[in-house]
Amino acid sequence: MLPNALQTSATDHVPVLPDEVRELLAVGPGETVVDATFGAGGHAALLAADLGGSGKLIAIDRDPGARTYFDRLAKRAQVQTRFLRGDFAVVLEQLAQNGAEADAVLLDLGVSSMQIDRPERGFSYAVDAPLDMRMDPSADVTAAGIVNEAAERDLATIFKRYGEERYARQIARAIVRRRKEQRFERTSDLVETIKSAIPAPARFGEGHPAKRVFQALRIAVNDELGALETALPSAFAMLRPGGRLAVISFHSLEDRITKRFMRDLERGCECPPDFPVCVCGKEPQLRSLSRKAIRPTAQEMAANPRSSSARLRVAVKV
Repeated sequence: MLPNALQTSATDHVPVLPDEVRELLAVGPGETVVDATFGAGGHAALLAADLGGSGKLIAIDRDPGARTYFDRLAKRAQVQTRFLRGDFAVVLEQLAQNGAEADAVLLDLGVSSMQIDRPERGFSYAVDAPLDMRMDPSADVTAAGIVNEAAERDLATIFKRYGEERYARQIARAIVRRRKEQRFERTSDLVETIKSAIPAPARFGEGHPAKRVFQALRIAVNDELGALETALPSAFAMLRPGGRLAVISFHSLEDRITKRFMRDLERGCECPPDFPVCVCGKEPQLRSLSRKAIRPTAQEMAANPRSSSARLRVAVKV
């Protein structure tokens, strides 16, 4: 049970897999925790409470709006806190290069609820808004920029790879045709174009017809996969022996990158199987705490539908 000062209210952000994150990260008094994707601070509040009145919480987020949530948490938390604004890949790399150490690092990937729930950010296909999707509002690349400027083939590749969109080519073709007459500026413009490009039966199955394209654009705008590939080695480098790394992903490509990274460090010896003895001298550096990715329970998915695609992987530095 959380101390009263840190209990969340019904209006607070609801973190995914909260019990599993707390149990597997096993944060204790005096430790240093890095929440590299702070967002609205749901996980950070839980982990700060587990520090037991001592230790340190470092919060990272590229969205300036996260600072408000951090300041609220910092006033209630009984531990030392620090907020670092920036892309977690860049900040973690800088921390690792400067010799910073941590006992637990958490990466909760994807878009945060505070971003989805603000229509003006342009992340949602359900509300008309500027076609933006930047997690960092000062960044140069926007969804409108990609939709209006990228070649048809590149658009199709983005939709197929990042969104697993079956009708990627048809949608890309429709976008290029429409933008010759009028540029895309609003989310509603893109939604209508997507709907017009796919067969009528496909518009009424597997969720909203624009869901996969919007996901793909968001990943491309924020270079989410590239950031993850850069961040994982830095997060590992920061961990003290016995330190824990937890990654929550919401996309198969994110989970694949995380799984490959952890298994490469867990494998150790890279000698050919026909070698009688190991000559590479490489030893395992990580130990996964579960064989498979951990998924939300049925109860959690019913209470928080946004958690349904979440996958959690946790490993210990050996």
